Amino acid sequence: MGRPGRRWLLCCITGFAFAFLWLTGELSSEDVSVGCVDSTVERRRRCCGVEVAGLGSRTGLSQNPHPGRTADVLLCLFGFKSLYMMHRRFPVFFLSPDPTTSPDNLQVLRKFAFQVSWTTEEILYRLDVGWPNRPEYFTGTTFCVAIDSLSGLVYVAQRGDNIPKVLVFTEDGYFLRSWNYTVDTPHGIFAASTLHEQSVWITDVGSVLGTPGKKGTGLTPLQFDNPAELYVADTGDIYIVDGDGGLNNRLIKLSQDFMILWLHGERGTGPAKFNIPHSVTVDSSGRVWIADRGNKRIQVFDKDTGEWLGAWTNCFTEEGPSSVRFTPDGKYVIVAQLNLSRVLLVAAPPVGSIGNCSVINTIQLADQVLPHLLDVSGKTGAIYVAEIGAKQVQKYVPVEGYFPSFTHS
Repeated sequence: MGRPGRRWLLCCITGFAFAFLWLTGELSSEDVSVGCVDSTVERRRRCCGVEVAGLGSRTGLSQNPHPGRTADVLLCLFGFKSLYMMHRRFPVFFLSPDPTTSPDNLQVLRKFAFQVSWTTEEILYRLDVGWPNRPEYFTGTTFCVAIDSLSGLVYVAQRGDNIPKVLVFTEDGYFLRSWNYTVDTPHGIFAASTLHEQSVWITDVGSVLGTPGKKGTGLTPLQFDNPAELYVADTGDIYIVDGDGGLNNRLIKLSQDFMILWLHGERGTGPAKFNIPHSVTVDSSGRVWIADRGNKRIQVFDKDTGEWLGAWTNCFTEEGPSSVRFTPDGKYVIVAQLNLSRVLLVAAPPVGSIGNCSVINTIQLADQVLPHLLDVSGKTGAIYVAEIGAKQVQKYVPVEGYFPSFTHS
């Protein structure tokens, strides 16, 4: 390779390297770097003799004292753009690279996010970067999300002072309405919808579900303390996990008229005992799945009898599950891991067997994004993740071809 060819190759590699360091936040503000997504802050830096504006702005050649290097500049831009475009397959959120930012006050850059991955794992879900259309409606800490697939609605509950506590979007991302009454400190949310009735259920750790204003362990009358989440079956039966760090560590099944049908309610590490039961769902085979977060496992019960059927522990050696849901076809379990900022796609076991969990795919988010609770659209298979670190809800849609049973846009 001649000298011009080597120079061209070096410029292309340089552009690729600049893009990599920019996307991963390794370049300081004095180097070649661009803000990731904060559209309210104009950032301009220089790369290979080119002035680069924030995303969505024009990029033009600056005055260059060496006009003969135009080809080098274009090659550098080609390398930069090549890696930049890879974000469409590897979405994730980056934090502000400012080293003076304290861990408790990290700035999460929203709207667009990038992650470069060299693994050979197939990509089964992609980030819908356009959802919602107006993310500025997220004004608090987004704790939970629920999908009413029948009506095509997305309910988001957030915490904060003097803000709407519940936001309502369409599955297409359009904001519809909000409300700030009857809700104090939401933790979990569930949308129950039939052809004849629609309802939204919220576990509120501020004004306690059960005996209003009184936390406790009692059953007559029924009392709760920091109820984490609930699931309402088509029959009207209600499954509640009660004990997000409060007095209780229990799973309760109630009838539609709020009579206790069965209960497991003791703190411990053995079967049917809990340490922060954080999420609950029911599969099409009649099994109740509990994210037993503090014990780093998922426990499974028979929905009719409450019989303990088994547990998964091998996937959660680093961090316990914070949320559990199923894909519409029932073939996969979607699990969030809060402090690892990770969402797992796990193969669902056949009827009559629990076995060990087997991870099929991973959606890795950036540190401090903190996926708390999630829900899955029964119509499209899209995953909606409520992130208490990023203070937003993000939507992940199935990649075409991998889930032919899902009809998504």
